[in-house]
Parts: sequence; C-alpha cells; structure tokens
Amino acid sequence: MTRTQCILGVTLDQTLSYREHLSGSAAKLKSRNNLIAKLAGISWGASASTLCTSALALCYSVAEYCCPVWARSSYTNLIDTKLHSAMHLISGCLQPTQLSWLPVLSNVAPPSLRRKAATDNTCMLQITEGHPNWPEYADVFEHPPPRLLSRCQIWSDMKSVDTITQWREDWSLASVVNHTTVTNPTI
Repeated sequence: MTRTQCILGVTLDQTLSYREHLSGSAAKLKSRNNLIAKLAGISWGASASTLCTSALALCYSVAEYCCPVWARSSYTNLIDTKLHSAMHLISGCLQPTQLSWLPVLSNVAPPSLRRKAATDNTCMLQITEGHPNWPEYADVFEHPPPRLLSRCQIWSDMKSVDTITQWREDWSLASVVNHTTVTNPTI
C-alpha cells in the first residue's frame, strides 16, 4: 500500500518517482489534446498559429506545471507522448513522422529542453534573488553524495543552456534528410 500526498498540485509518493502525478497529468493532457483535435477538425480547421497558441495554453501549461520538481523522473515519457500528440495536431503530420521533425514542424521546443529551461530558470532565480532558506553562498558549499545512483540530483547539471541554441544543435545532429527547414524557431 503506497501512501501519497498532494502538495500544491503535485502528488508525492513514498519513492518520489512522481509516477502517480505524471499519470494524472497525462490523463488531463489526453482530454486537452481532444480539444485541440476539435480545433484542428476537417470541416473548419484552425490555422497552425492558432493551434500552437491553444496547445501552449491548454496542454503545455498542464504538462510543465512544477516541472523542476519532477523533471528528472523516469516517468516523464508519459507526458512526452501526450505532448508529441499535441505537436502532431499542430503540424498536421501523421503519427509515423520522426520525433526529431515534430518540434520543427510545430515550432515548439522539445519537451525535455523546455523542462531543462524551466529548471535552470528556477535554480538561477533562487541563487540570484536569494531565498531566505537558500544558503547565501550556495556555489561554495559541497553537495552531498548521491544516496541512490539511479537518481539524478538537480545540482549534477547546473549549467544553464539556451533553449534555441541547444535545439538547433540537437537538430543538426539528428539523422534527418533535410536540415534546412529550420528558419526561426520559437520557444
């Protein structure tokens, strides 16, 4: 019997795997993707920019809520598959489309990069703004050793990355036939 507790909308379990929280968020995303599908309907379908704005407001807001907390969970693929479905709806691509093409065609950064940017922004805000519980010289203190090797601590990857630059680099390294499609991506 697992005990869970919901704090500020994030469901915590005993192992901090966030599986229940991410499963619930994936269920919410499924119903919101259905709304986007209705907007993209065949009879009067909305434009790609309208679909992108709607997906960012309806789907990505739910998917990225408190993502710095659960971004390193092994269950993030539950959210990513629903966000890929939203990208399919925005771009109008069929399901067999390569995942490396979806962010480019839908003009939305990949979910992993968006989560990394949100985590970096939260950490930098805590360091620069100074939180009362945050040590004044956080970079001077030595971090504790990991208790579980399967866990990736937040301080193990503290270098800040520009999302657009990283997105372009990932795109150039992808095994795709035509790299010249990207002109001016947005986040």
